[in-house]
Amino acid sequence: MTRRIVRNIIQISTAAVITFLLIFFLDRNFRVLPNAIHEYLPTHHAGLVITDITVTTCTSYNPFSSCDLDTSVWHRIDKDLHLGKTLFSHAYLHISRKREEELKEGDKVVVDVTVGRLDPSVADAEKAAAKGVDNKNEKWESRPAGLWVKRSSKKGASDSKKAVTGIDVLFGDDAVEAREGWSMTGTPMLLEVGRSVPSAHLTVRRGAEHPPPAKPVLRIRDNGKFKIVQLADLHLSTGVGACRDALPEGQKCEADPRTLDFVTKILEEEKPDLVVLSGDQVNGETAPDTQTAIFKYAQILIKHKIPYVSIFGNHDDEGSMSRAAQMDLIETLPYSLSHAGPESIDGVGNYFIEVLGRGSSSHSALTVYLLDTHAYSPNERKYPGYDWIKPNQIEWFRSTAQGLKKKHREYTHVHMDVAFIHIPLPEYQNGRNLTLVSPWKEPTTAPTFNSGFHDALVEEGVVMVSCGHDHVNEYCAVDFKEDGKPALWMCYAGAAGFGGYAGYGGFHRKIRVFDFDMNEGRINTWKRVEYGEDVGKKIDEVMIVDGGHPVRPMQD
Repeated sequence: MTRRIVRNIIQISTAAVITFLLIFFLDRNFRVLPNAIHEYLPTHHAGLVITDITVTTCTSYNPFSSCDLDTSVWHRIDKDLHLGKTLFSHAYLHISRKREEELKEGDKVVVDVTVGRLDPSVADAEKAAAKGVDNKNEKWESRPAGLWVKRSSKKGASDSKKAVTGIDVLFGDDAVEAREGWSMTGTPMLLEVGRSVPSAHLTVRRGAEHPPPAKPVLRIRDNGKFKIVQLADLHLSTGVGACRDALPEGQKCEADPRTLDFVTKILEEEKPDLVVLSGDQVNGETAPDTQTAIFKYAQILIKHKIPYVSIFGNHDDEGSMSRAAQMDLIETLPYSLSHAGPESIDGVGNYFIEVLGRGSSSHSALTVYLLDTHAYSPNERKYPGYDWIKPNQIEWFRSTAQGLKKKHREYTHVHMDVAFIHIPLPEYQNGRNLTLVSPWKEPTTAPTFNSGFHDALVEEGVVMVSCGHDHVNEYCAVDFKEDGKPALWMCYAGAAGFGGYAGYGGFHRKIRVFDFDMNEGRINTWKRVEYGEDVGKKIDEVMIVDGGHPVRPMQD
């Protein structure tokens, strides 16, 4: 009996070791494990300069083929240049880097990178001759995938603003860079892949690492107004993406360009003071490089100098980056006020921001709470469908709201609290005597378990909560307390993105606007539409708060 047990233990242990080694070998070369396990690795570190760049290609049918190089010399940027879309082949970009103080006599530093089929030395030589400049010390060197690297051994080259200190890859012909100090090379890398694989674009940072951008301070305008635009369910992809349920039918439609054109138009017309991205910015299933999708919306907001906050939906982390990795990246971008929130409570993105009073006031006039509603139910058998806001999140919200009340009372006008989430609360469908503005269009996919967040919002004086998730629902609804007074306004934004579903009888993409008048303690809201006869109009405009309290909708 003892021998049999020992033999079984040895057999199980041997099988486990062999399995581990096999997975380790395959993952080392071909990244067979989910991308979220690897996370996004930084492509640069402070004080390091790039000394060389190369590309490796490997095939999964050849066990001796490897995309790895000597790790003591090379750092692999952990993005498959084929995005896992080719059957057998993979390719990776590698960089060699050193600390400036470790550079020796004769060591070369990369001062320029480009992509193309032709040697750029000829054009450079002609330009140098015309200017009477000697550039013999800086020659272009060919690398795989059409890369050309210019390296210099000149003294002080590593201190130059030309020295390359960061390298990354973004994907798709619509890829953009959103980070300060970074710029993309114009030509995609020359990879032997089909059209189904989004093009890979090199992006480069030169010179010293830029300090983190200063966080903008939100403030009520001098006229007492403040405007928030809510962007819900953008569903951006890696590459242009495919439209779903787009109107008019039968016309060519690329999802992301059309979505972002709509967003840009509304931002330029509404001129908001803050944008709230309320989840599912990224369509994880079609975004094998999540970073590329994030930069698309961020670049527009940065270009228009609009501060923004973001939370996650159930699709954001189904691509290459976890919620935590995404938030780490988003927090570093210009104009972003997004924050991961306390690590001690469930979720990523439980936080609040304050909007100060007009002029030089240091008092908060408006508090915006943002909470992570997670994704799918952890107990599908008992509570099928979607997840819910957890008790420790509600406890955090209550304690935070109560702790801020004393300071908020110092504001000489009416202070207001509002909240944004992704997945709707159960009360969106079965609230107490619910009154709707704009029709109900699709079944509300709220959690089947009610954790009580609605009641917490009401008890702590929040006047409005808005969500996304159900793309075709675009109504605002108010429910009532036992004494008949309005309790809480609950709004849907309506989906803005063409990469997500629509349908239900012909839905036109929407964006919701909230207009705050702090002189009266009033909130008005309306929607803007992408297509149809109501383009340019304020749709279903309604006053939902007056004197700092929820009010009944005005009847026509």
